[in-house]
Amino acid sequence: MTSDDKTTPTDHQDAAAAADDDADAQSRAAADTALLEAFGGVKGMVDTTVPGLVFVLLYTIKRDIHLAAIAALGLTVLLGLTRLARKETLKHAFSGVFGVAFGAIFAMMSGDAKNFYLPGMLYTLGLAIAYVLSAIFRYPLIGVLLGPMLKENLSWRTRNPGRFRAYTRATWAWGLILLAKSAILFPLYWWGDVTQLGWVKVALGIPPFLLCVYLTWIFLAKAPPPIDVIAEMEAEEKAERERERAKREAGQAERIAEPLLSEWTDQIVNEARTESADRRPPRH
Repeated sequence: MTSDDKTTPTDHQDAAAAADDDADAQSRAAADTALLEAFGGVKGMVDTTVPGLVFVLLYTIKRDIHLAAIAALGLTVLLGLTRLARKETLKHAFSGVFGVAFGAIFAMMSGDAKNFYLPGMLYTLGLAIAYVLSAIFRYPLIGVLLGPMLKENLSWRTRNPGRFRAYTRATWAWGLILLAKSAILFPLYWWGDVTQLGWVKVALGIPPFLLCVYLTWIFLAKAPPPIDVIAEMEAEEKAERERERAKREAGQAERIAEPLLSEWTDQIVNEARTESADRRPPRH
């Protein structure tokens, strides 16, 4: 064997380090995918932004609340049907349909076009408050949302302090950015006109969302990888099954060996008795 064929401890360490790097890379990729999926990705942004753009465009041109509201609602339904035809998730499409439907009905019933945007604005404000409160009470909402998707559930709260801090920072980022968005939109709702409100709301649709996602990605990229509690539970269940199987096999072996041991013991006792009888001196 040549020196090149020998495996050194350094080689094992390098292989282990490479395996750890691959595991970390897979974990990061899964986190990135889960992050985009949790918040809808590009299609989710389209579902929530384009109907509002259609509404403000048509209302600016036609000044007809009913026409603009029905067009926005119809586009939202069309986007949902497209997702359904492609067998994609309907979670964000349904939220978009309900949001636009409430806004359209509210605007047409009140006769005020600005009310088309009010349900979405109230939802954003409520979500911002929920983020802030969850961070204050040490139950960050981003961790609650992403934990199950990353197979760590809520293990980050007690077993992974680095990820707990990252989720808390990300939750604060979402809460503060959405609060800032609400602080811009509500004064326009109260004192601006519908055209100003509509265009500003469209402009504030995608950029704050991208900023929130980017900051979340930055915080999580610097945090330790998630603990796969699903894999741990599966390994524990497998180990428990192995213990039960070993216990059953030991019981079967004991039941098989018990009569043989008894027979062997009786044979030894009988042989000892026979030998003892042979050694007794004859009686005269």
